[in-house]
Amino acid sequence: MPKRVDHGERRKLIADALMRVAAERGLEAVSLRHVATEAGVSAGMVQHYFGTKDEMMTFALAVVREHGEARVTRAVAALGDHPAPRTLLRTMLVELLPLDEARRADGRVALAFLAYTAVRPDVAAGLHRETAALLGFLADQIRAAQTGRPADHRVDPDRAAVGLLAVLEGLGIYLLGGHYPAETALAALDAQLDLICGPAQPAG
Repeated sequence: MPKRVDHGERRKLIADALMRVAAERGLEAVSLRHVATEAGVSAGMVQHYFGTKDEMMTFALAVVREHGEARVTRAVAALGDHPAPRTLLRTMLVELLPLDEARRADGRVALAFLAYTAVRPDVAAGLHRETAALLGFLADQIRAAQTGRPADHRVDPDRAAVGLLAVLEGLGIYLLGGHYPAETALAALDAQLDLICGPAQPAG
């Protein structure tokens, strides 16, 4: 009986190799041949599963997204039922910052993909949808966090969400470059959340 091939597992093997190549050597090193060597398979096999570099990059970004979603889900679950919107926001955003080696590896791939889409707008369509969904979620949480605040202490949730995402991305880039330590990034994130949502309330 011929051996049954797990195509999903093979795609993941190749995508993991792609992520290592992009994270360790830079986007310019990503090619079918380099990824095949890293995965220990033939270039023909890589091309069977990913006909183009665009397809490889898109799949790798999906893996990065799954990693991030899993981290956020675990962290948010640990907050218990009905966490305060500001607490939920901070917990989620902290998990998306590259504060350990696993998140730094994912962050380098995401940054490489973002740079790649800057000159390949046709590849960026899926990323646009994800960004819009994330901004919508952030705006909803900001809106909820401002409940009860005086009108002159409120901000436009949609604009604030755009700014908050920009702060998150900027902090991530500078963390990846080693420009400052995690403590500095977290303090900057807290300062931004204070401006948008007000200071964190004491637990209990």
